[in-house]
This record gives sequence, C-alpha cells and structure tokens, in this order.
Amino acid sequence: QVQLVESGGGSVQAGGSLRLSCAVSGRTPREYGMGWFRQAPGKEREFVAANNWNGGVTYYEDSVKGRFTISRDFAKNTLYLQMNSLKPEDSAVYYCAANRAIGLPTTRVAEYDYWGQGTQVTVSS
Repeated sequence: QVQLVESGGGSVQAGGSLRLSCAVSGRTPREYGMGWFRQAPGKEREFVAANNWNGGVTYYEDSVKGRFTISRDFAKNTLYLQMNSLKPEDSAVYYCAANRAIGLPTTRVAEYDYWGQGTQVTVSS
C-alpha cells in the first residue's frame, strides 16, 4: 500500500505564496510519476502540474504556468508545489497523486493510482 500525505495548505491574501508538500511512504513502485490536482466546491477535480517518473519532464495547467513550480526530492520521497502570485481562483482542495506509469507525465485523473487526502488552499482578495 502507498500512502500520500499533503501538508502546507492555508489561507493567504491574493499575491501571496504557499508551498505544498506531499510525503510518500509505503510500498512505493520503483519508479512512479506524480502530480498535483485541485478541486473547488461544485467543480470537478482538475489537473495542476505533474512530473514524470524521474522528474525530468514537467507539465503545467495553463493558468498556473509561471506562478507554480512542481519539484521532487527523491531522497525524501516528497513532492512539492511552490505556489506564487496566488489568485482567489486558485482556492481549492489540493491533492497529490502518484501513478505507476513510466514515460511522459499524465494530466488525467483516471490514470493516477494513489491519492492523498487533500489540503485546503484559500486565497482572499
């Protein structure tokens, strides 16, 4: 079993920054891709950013490009999401996820095998 635990959410004003962390533990695959998703009330879960299995390829959703940065510390089995210049529309529950695929990152919810419990991010105007 693989466990993902997010932390770092909170409330900030527009223009502020937050850094989310996702600690991975358990019987992790030897190689796995990871991503961040978010879900606002009444909306579907949507892709934010993803890394491929070795961290060499990264994808971002268009609205976060230039503001968010995804990174991985393989020694610590931890995924990060640095979020700068936050906007009210970034408010959501943020989830990290992992998939066993080797290759390019995937942006599709259905292609991830493991999920964290989520952490709330609230951005006020």
